[in-house]
Amino acid sequence: MTSNSDTSVLRPSGRVTFDNTGRVVIVTGGCSGIGRAICESFATSGATVVCADVDTIGGRQLPEGIEFRQCDTSRTDDCASVVGWTVERFGGLDVLVNNAAIQPKDSYRPIHEVPVDVWDGVIGVNLSGYTFMAMSALPHMRQQHSGVVVNISSGQGHRTARQVGTYGPIKAANIMQARQWAVEYARDGIRVVSVSPGAIDTPLVRASLEQQGGGAALANRHPIGRIGRPEEVANAVLWLSGPDASFVTGTDLEVDGGLGALGAFADPYPMPNPTDSSGSHA
Repeated sequence: MTSNSDTSVLRPSGRVTFDNTGRVVIVTGGCSGIGRAICESFATSGATVVCADVDTIGGRQLPEGIEFRQCDTSRTDDCASVVGWTVERFGGLDVLVNNAAIQPKDSYRPIHEVPVDVWDGVIGVNLSGYTFMAMSALPHMRQQHSGVVVNISSGQGHRTARQVGTYGPIKAANIMQARQWAVEYARDGIRVVSVSPGAIDTPLVRASLEQQGGGAALANRHPIGRIGRPEEVANAVLWLSGPDASFVTGTDLEVDGGLGALGAFADPYPMPNPTDSSGSHA
């Protein structure tokens, strides 16, 4: 007989499946991390996927079935070229996922110590890049009278801490971009949403682990007790992009392991035993 404490692992969890057959999707920053997971999830569900990224090496390593176009999203011409090429080749554009972002180590400083070139670089990719892609994509979506734009924001767009005066405020702007565009284009058949991940196991997060207190401490800030997986964000994006979310626009979905629900003034969770090999913590 199984004890009550063991029954939860035996219960069915259910499953949601997606069918994006025939849809055309552009994902910026799709060569790694969250962007790659989004590309792969859309492709697996039948969509034609265009990965727009500056990383040409990563572009050559994408799975078969994902198109690659080199693109620096901080450049308007690059953004217009990717959108124009996609529409011309595939006949339309159904989903734009604005994901390309940078988070330089030098941005983890009080704002008076942030080098101007670092600030300009983050603004160029993380804010202007989202706008430039939307500027090119939205006219095509208006002509179709359909389309979805998803801005990948961040948990740092909702709450702050010391020494994150660059990345966080810009991520907050990504949320407001989505809200404003949603209101602007709602009667054109276009939905616009944003997704705010917590810490996700990506190269971007790994590169700044030291600035964020280390992997164990970062995982421990999430009530679930671990950092997230890229495919968990991708699943949220696919749902928001599909017809089951047809009444969802102008809002943000926090995919953050409960991070946003935990008050910054609260006592932290007890740190796990370093010898614990259960794998429940990142």
